[in-house]
Parts: sequence; structure tokens; C-alpha cells
Amino acid sequence: PALSYTWIFNNNTLDLQEDSRRFVSQATGNLYLAKVEPWDVGNYTCAVSSAQAQRRVWGPPTALTLRGDGVMGEYEPKIEVRFPETTYAAKGSSVRLECFALGK
Repeated sequence: PALSYTWIFNNNTLDLQEDSRRFVSQATGNLYLAKVEPWDVGNYTCAVSSAQAQRRVWGPPTALTLRGDGVMGEYEPKIEVRFPETTYAAKGSSVRLECFALGK
């Protein structure tokens, strides 16, 4: 059954429609932040909904804090893809593939 993911920030639903820095993958539910700012500090909670089951489940809150030493983690640049081996689509329909560029 199809699931939908919503993220809650400090008890408020994140409106990510017009936010180019944050993105929720509807394939995995992961929340991605392109650049963390001081106002991003707080508690994040994921809510997973199933229309078929008519149920919503809340995950535990996860705290985001900024490092005080100003040191950034070192990540080698990479493209993270989670495409299925085969994707089927009817002619004229739309297919969404998610791809993320990670690194410093």
C-alpha cells in the first residue's frame, strides 16, 4: 500500500512545498537538508500515513543540534540513487526518480 511521509518540526508540520533547502523523499521518507542553518535546530518527528489502512504512525523525535566547534564532517562527493532495477510506466504517464548529490 502507498505510504506518505510528513515531517514535524518543533510540533509544527514542515511546509516543504516552497522550501528549496529541505526535501522529503516520498520513496524512503528521509528528510534531506541542503544546508543547515541556525533556525533548523530543534526536534524533528516523522509521521507515516497509509490511506488504505486509514492510519498514521509517529516516529520518535530526533534532535538536530549545531556543532559548537565549527567543524564540518568530511564526505566524499557522491550521487546517491535508489532506482529500482526496472521501472514501468504507461506511455504518456509521469515517473518520478529521486537522485541526490551529497558531499562537501
